[in-house]
Amino acid sequence: MTTPLTTKKPLIVIFAAIILDAVGIGLIFPILPSLLKELTQTGGVAPLIGTMTALYAVMQFVFAPVLGALSDRIGRRPVLLLSLAGAAINYLFLAFASNLWMLFAGRAIAGLTSANLAVATAYITDISPEEKRARRFGLFNAMFGIGFIVGPVLGGILGDHGLRLPFIAAAVLNACNLLLALFVLPESRIPGRQKIDLAALNPIRPLRWAFSAKGLMPIVVLFITFSATGEAYSTCWALWGSDAFHWNGLWIGLSLGAFGVCQALAQAFLPGPAVRRLGERATILTGVAGACVGLVVMAFATEGWMIFAIMPVFVLGGIGAPALQSLATRQVAETQQGQFQGVLASAVSLASIVSPLAFSSFYFVFRQEWPGAIWLSVVAVYLVAVPLVLSLRFGRRAEG
Repeated sequence: MTTPLTTKKPLIVIFAAIILDAVGIGLIFPILPSLLKELTQTGGVAPLIGTMTALYAVMQFVFAPVLGALSDRIGRRPVLLLSLAGAAINYLFLAFASNLWMLFAGRAIAGLTSANLAVATAYITDISPEEKRARRFGLFNAMFGIGFIVGPVLGGILGDHGLRLPFIAAAVLNACNLLLALFVLPESRIPGRQKIDLAALNPIRPLRWAFSAKGLMPIVVLFITFSATGEAYSTCWALWGSDAFHWNGLWIGLSLGAFGVCQALAQAFLPGPAVRRLGERATILTGVAGACVGLVVMAFATEGWMIFAIMPVFVLGGIGAPALQSLATRQVAETQQGQFQGVLASAVSLASIVSPLAFSSFYFVFRQEWPGAIWLSVVAVYLVAVPLVLSLRFGRRAEG
């Protein structure tokens, strides 16, 4: 049961928290490889980055359903506070780590408590009338996008002045987030008295239905595929920029910021017109083609400016995901939408576990001879998706 919140203050606080959270996440991307190299005294840190990313995803995969159910039971605010505290502790571990185990411990804690965005989404649902939810969720994505554009650039600048500064800054930002929520954010939901269904907390449970439902597996596999390609960027971009072009933290941050700007503009303005003119199948394939052209150029690029030049074509890959999401909603009846979204969330989580390990291992093998080879491996994954897109059904919404 939700509480009647008529003021806009909670919404402003939630949006501010989302921006600060995204800035904190983006801060560490340009500089994490350098910290690992300092601690291990070796340049081959790609497998470690992949393992840390996978560890975070495993903890998130296992504990996100628990924290989501807990927020229904005890309220959104306590779970959000727990999540923000866990993020701050994670960044403190990274900032003051003197041994490798401290980095892994920090990432495990962050994954365990990583319910802040999910709980923020539930909070917005609680306080928003149905006719305003779409607009507010659009603002939610925009706030995260703004933070993730600023974060890498700021992290690169700070990292060039001190290797631990971005992690300290991220810890401070999350501490500010925590204080903001603690003193300003009211509870949006009256705690329930119902018992938590322990069987519903099984993260594998939603996938069983997809295996038994006719026609859903191609959609699920496509979501896994597209999510897997996204993990390649977060795992290998900073390593590749440093190895291929000798970029420092600033240039890695600027490249990630430019990617964020182009991606946000592409997803904000192109998917709707593209689907109206081309249809969903052609829009998805256009996105795949744009991403593959950009990736091939990145693989063979010899100068850093080439990456910025190809960016507008590369981010066309972002227009395929909204078209696929729109198509996915028509594969099941209205009464099964929640269940299906749970399946897709589980699929994305699985991709976040497996793909960082695979891409980081591939990068480690080819790093010395050809760092850009990693992007051809992403092209290969995209090409696997093409027959699946061609096989999709494009009819009306399924009847329940």
